Amino acid sequence: MPQGGLTGLSGGATPSQAGMVVISMDRMRAIEEIDPHSQTMTVQAGAVLQTVQEAADAADMFFPLDLGGRGSAQVGGLIGTNAGGNRVLRYGMMRDLILGIEAVLPDGRVISSLNKMLKNNTGYDLKQLFVGAEGTLGVVTRANLKLFPKPADAVTALCGLPDYEAALALLRRARSMLGGTLSAFEAMWADFFDLAMEQPGRRPLEGRHNIYVLLDALGSDAQTDAARFELMIASAIEAGEVEDAVIAQSVRETRDFWKIRELPAEFGRVFSPHIPFDVSVTTGSIGAFRDDVDARLKAAFPGMGVLYFGHIADANLHIGVQASKGEDPAAVKAVVYETVRDWKGSVSAEHGIGAEKRKYLAYSRTPQELDLMAGIKGTLDPHGILNPGKVLGG
Repeated sequence: MPQGGLTGLSGGATPSQAGMVVISMDRMRAIEEIDPHSQTMTVQAGAVLQTVQEAADAADMFFPLDLGGRGSAQVGGLIGTNAGGNRVLRYGMMRDLILGIEAVLPDGRVISSLNKMLKNNTGYDLKQLFVGAEGTLGVVTRANLKLFPKPADAVTALCGLPDYEAALALLRRARSMLGGTLSAFEAMWADFFDLAMEQPGRRPLEGRHNIYVLLDALGSDAQTDAARFELMIASAIEAGEVEDAVIAQSVRETRDFWKIRELPAEFGRVFSPHIPFDVSVTTGSIGAFRDDVDARLKAAFPGMGVLYFGHIADANLHIGVQASKGEDPAAVKAVVYETVRDWKGSVSAEHGIGAEKRKYLAYSRTPQELDLMAGIKGTLDPHGILNPGKVLGG
């Protein structure tokens, strides 16, 4: 089984049985080429996300994928789980940021589908077989990543809102007024925000709001972009969608705002023991879904701490459950995933399936889809030697 930076949350890189061979990608960290004309970067699978970001920046370009584990997450793992993160709204998931892949199949054949051309319509798109497959179909060794022009400016705001309907209205307004510059739209419900405010040095907004939104725009004209962003926020306040807002006035303030959203990195210290959930339902349904799953959890486990936050513009809600009173994790998972099934959502928005969610995969995939997935696995890995016990199975 391939193993990268061990930042995954679904057990995809954890050995599931005795005698498994672990293939570490730690020595395959090279950035082999940056092509400014194709706007691509060729990297080995062990390259760390932050290193990729910094190399792109040094070349006056931009690799947009970003998440809290940037300092240790490796490209191979990002591909294997089809990672998302903070900028999916504008740039897409890892699947959208790859032009080509090199992978080794279970029988030792090397599939070199490295490609730097945006247009290459020559039959099956083989690289996509390995994206989101979590190392069950082949071991990714190299990739060609898409780069973008480096943004000239960034504008960030933190807003307090009365309810989820206001968040939807603000999202529509931001999309309309900011257009393609809108790059992140992160929602945090009050209990999440309150916990973040208990950490030293964090109090950007006065009062308490039912939901908070962190949004930013990446643009090319600092003066024009800032004025348009401020106009958007002012119009949202006037319309009653936003109760209070603060716009970052420095890079430091922007980082401080994002530290609030990145509170999950501190859950091991401030919200433990912690059961994480990464699910998706349609963006318009997230508010009602959140209320439903919250009611079910608190009926089954009175007094249990639950936090809600996520990339709602991408239909992605994260749920943090603090099982501090000895609650059975399996029972907690059953409540959450059964609610996802009832809302016709996905049991994994961006963290993959791994070993943790195998038994729930049928909640989000039809029998026909599962049969086809099993057929692909059987064709490429007939002996089941690649990452056994992950993704498929019960």
